[in-house]
Amino acid sequence: MRDIAVFSGSAHPELAAEVCAHLGVPLSPVRVSRFANDCLEVQLQANCRERDVFLVQPLVAPVQEHLVELLLMCDAARGASAGRITVVMPHYSYARSDKKDAPRISIGGRLVADLLVAAGAGRVLAMTLHSPQVHGFFSVPVDHLHARRELAAHFHQYDLSHATVVSPDLGNAKEAAAFARMIGAQVAAGAKQRFADDRVSISSVIGDVAGRDVIVLDDEIAKGSTVLELLERLRESGPRSIRVACTHGLFAAGALKRLSEQPDVLEIVCTNTVPVPVEERTGKLRLLSIAPALAEAVRRIHNGESVSALFDAPRSE
Repeated sequence: MRDIAVFSGSAHPELAAEVCAHLGVPLSPVRVSRFANDCLEVQLQANCRERDVFLVQPLVAPVQEHLVELLLMCDAARGASAGRITVVMPHYSYARSDKKDAPRISIGGRLVADLLVAAGAGRVLAMTLHSPQVHGFFSVPVDHLHARRELAAHFHQYDLSHATVVSPDLGNAKEAAAFARMIGAQVAAGAKQRFADDRVSISSVIGDVAGRDVIVLDDEIAKGSTVLELLERLRESGPRSIRVACTHGLFAAGALKRLSEQPDVLEIVCTNTVPVPVEERTGKLRLLSIAPALAEAVRRIHNGESVSALFDAPRSE
């Protein structure tokens, strides 16, 4: 891979280093500095001319800092005559702003997509977007990966003959159903109504969970209010066991600690699309790496091979 260059922003350099290790290429250095007026300056400290440049940066807190940093990285690569610029964005936080559900609000998911393209991004590699339509916000090609294979490989160590995958709401039910098919489980969903960012109500669970081994599956867990509300409804039906899984473990405001304190939750499984500080991890957390999947996607993009072939292929051990 002589003509590839991989750079990382400051959001998750550990993931970028792991991707590079799987690719067998060095992680090129980036210098991020700040002027006295608080403006950021980014310098890519490796040659980009006519190279296939990949910029690794999930949008995690502080989101706005990391977004501007990513935009500056795109602009720097374009100004350095990069042959192609691919943004590797394992977590796109603005994907939650995907519709106009109140007067006079911005559809942030589309706006930020436009900003990335304007800054020079020629392609985007993303993981488990919050909703499918966000894919269409980008005017450049998007390779949209899922973490279903990694999660399925983890859960296959258990007896899944009585397993039910439960989606917290109907919006994520299609994803939950696809995952349930992969592991040969049943599927159920919560009837959720959201009143605020951290206040939800789940009136019932649609599907059979009584006496079953439940796997609660969501795309991301932030404050954990939805999962905690769902656990209350599940307990009313008497499941045999409960495990919680997601792709993006944001775990804001002590969510991981609150979930870990639930006595009937056996484990909390997530991937490393976003960094989970070591000091916040608990004994119930199982952190799965998506670096091999991202590295294989990067390799296929670079070589002009099909990335969609990754979606249904079994995960290699």
